[in-house]
Amino acid sequence: MSNAPTPAAAGERYDWPALVDELNRLLRLKTTPIGMKLFERVEDMQAIPKLRRPSAIHTTDQIVAQAARLGFTIGITRADLAGAQCGAVIGLAPQDEEWRSGKHLAGVWFATVADAAAHQHAMDVVPHGTYQAMAVSPLASGRLDPPDICLVYATPGQMIILINGLQWSGYRKFDWSVVGESACADSWGRALATGEPSLSIPCYAERRYGGVLDDEMLIALPPHFLPKAIAGMHALSANGLRYPIPQYGIQVDVRAGMGASYPSRNT
Repeated sequence: MSNAPTPAAAGERYDWPALVDELNRLLRLKTTPIGMKLFERVEDMQAIPKLRRPSAIHTTDQIVAQAARLGFTIGITRADLAGAQCGAVIGLAPQDEEWRSGKHLAGVWFATVADAAAHQHAMDVVPHGTYQAMAVSPLASGRLDPPDICLVYATPGQMIILINGLQWSGYRKFDWSVVGESACADSWGRALATGEPSLSIPCYAERRYGGVLDDEMLIALPPHFLPKAIAGMHALSANGLRYPIPQYGIQVDVRAGMGASYPSRNT
């Protein structure tokens, strides 16, 4: 688990509607890109324009889904969440010995208490003690300006083009992990804690309670990565490498297709 959260840098400002429009134009997303922001004071969260507050107990997956699927701007405190697991990932509940033991997961998701404890220790989470509230909102609304992280749901085909865009310039290899259940630790937990782009395969709970579709993956990343990804995708598109990825055929001569992408290739 990481030692310190990485909040959005002071002074970051973006044209959110334009960024979202570019993402949708390049990737044809089916789900609304959203932002997530942590707050040290509940009062600051409550000051967000047109903020909704939940009237029932939810998982964080449900709260995220209300922004991504319904377009809500919604804020929570620990009291709005079911159990400690959701709150611990975003630093609203303590990662104490009881939580680290994983006893509540043993026999459900893991064979033994030792297996469950190993899972808990493997999760990337925001350390407890700094933040009292969290809010999510569609990026295009600009109500979280800036959010700490942006969340983009996409199919595997859309996601690889987005990742290729991030790698167009200043190439780096991305190494991501899979904790299994509680995969929100792989996405928003890791991105909040490290400030790095973080890809996840959403887990059972995210799909059952958060409305995540069978064909969706999730990437969480601080805002400054979005313009970089968009610029990279534009460069790839100019090379004919864009979404949707056209099927070429699995039994035809590949040389004509390869020649279009690599004109200097000796085929």
